Amino acid sequence: MVALITAANLGEAATFTAFGRPLNLYLDVPLVRSIYHLLVGNVGQLAAICLMLLGSALLLSLLWLMLRLLMPVNAPVRRGLPGKVAACLLVGAVCLSLLEANRYRLVPHTALPMVNTARFQWSQVVETHRAREAFTEQLEETPLAAQALPGLAERNVLLTFIESYGVSALNDPRYNRTLLLTLEDIQRRLSESELHVVSGLVESPIRGGQSWLAHATALSGRWIDNQLWYRLMLDSSHATMIDDFRATGQRTLSVMPAITLAWPEGRAYGFDEIAAAKDIPYAGPPLNWVTMPDQFTLDYTQRELLGDAPVFAQLALISSHAPWTPILPVLENWSLVGDGSIYAPWENAGDPPEVIWRDLERIRDHYAWSVDYAVSVTGRWAARVADEQTLLMVLGDHQAAPLITGDDASAAVPVHIISGDPALLAPFKQRGFVDGMLPPLARPEDAPRMSQLRHWLQQDFGTAAQPPRTTP
Repeated sequence: MVALITAANLGEAATFTAFGRPLNLYLDVPLVRSIYHLLVGNVGQLAAICLMLLGSALLLSLLWLMLRLLMPVNAPVRRGLPGKVAACLLVGAVCLSLLEANRYRLVPHTALPMVNTARFQWSQVVETHRAREAFTEQLEETPLAAQALPGLAERNVLLTFIESYGVSALNDPRYNRTLLLTLEDIQRRLSESELHVVSGLVESPIRGGQSWLAHATALSGRWIDNQLWYRLMLDSSHATMIDDFRATGQRTLSVMPAITLAWPEGRAYGFDEIAAAKDIPYAGPPLNWVTMPDQFTLDYTQRELLGDAPVFAQLALISSHAPWTPILPVLENWSLVGDGSIYAPWENAGDPPEVIWRDLERIRDHYAWSVDYAVSVTGRWAARVADEQTLLMVLGDHQAAPLITGDDASAAVPVHIISGDPALLAPFKQRGFVDGMLPPLARPEDAPRMSQLRHWLQQDFGTAAQPPRTTP
């Protein structure tokens, strides 16, 4: 019991550091596999296995040490006073535990961490199980049906997520000095290409990781903030944005350079085509956890995947994923990107993650630089790929971990809507978006939920609302 509750407390600390929320054993045990793959991407398979084994060994060692202390080998059985004292201590401990469990504390400034942890995790299990039943009923009783979007017929709609691009990158002076200049540069490039842009904020369901929950929230129109909800939604007959655009006539595409294993979720979504890491002919080196740089992913998508027919594409970029090293330069000449072999010199550039992550300030610097790179290449790509027949939605998937943003940071992420047809942007302006690349930052805590994106598209471009089309 001591060993398990100690592990739960360590898991609590790790979960809060990574995701800004408490551990929930009902939901988080399946994430152990994801933690392993993240370690493999950052420090290599051998080191990842050693770290996982080390953690297990420490837990088992704690259990063994407790057994040795409580049951010494070959110790004579003692009777009399020690036994009576032990019995009194046992009775006292049980009584105090019962009082604590009923929220009555004899001494105000004491606590029973084991009791508190066990009680909290049990309440989490009970509450999560009830919420599971409620969510299942909600899916059945209030389904979100597929709806054609004639206002976007014959258009390319590109939903592009930038990893860890949260509002803190814009309103925190530790990170925004470079990025604000980058947004100004992107706005200038878009204007020169006769493109229009409006920007706003939406609240992401998660922080620090589990990007697929943000993707699911945007695609489904449901608030998916945990793995259980994600599985329930995918296992149901719940329609998503993919079904909306299939009904509209678009080919549906998912570009997922971070997916290196089997991805049954892609089939559950029903994409016509999925381009995972193995499907993208990248000839350059992996860059720690990042399988391929964003500029290559965007260039390859434009050259090989979009095609001539109208398409709805979801792209999940990854260059700004931890450990945020190495930092790549933006190639102004996109013809140099090619098959990605040009990135070979950066395979071992800069300090490795295990060096950078010893210094909190260096971590924060690399975070800012990597997000700036991702936003910069996405903005340049927007100027190349968008036109009057395109609606490009660029948004962050979630805020970075509290280590970067602070414990009290908003969960909001920027959204940039880009098109050559201003009529496509008008509905977003009516919802509070503003002209330009800089969203309103005054009250990020009031941002609407990311799940509203699908509802907005249905309300603004569905059967009842068809914005006029501009002749190219």
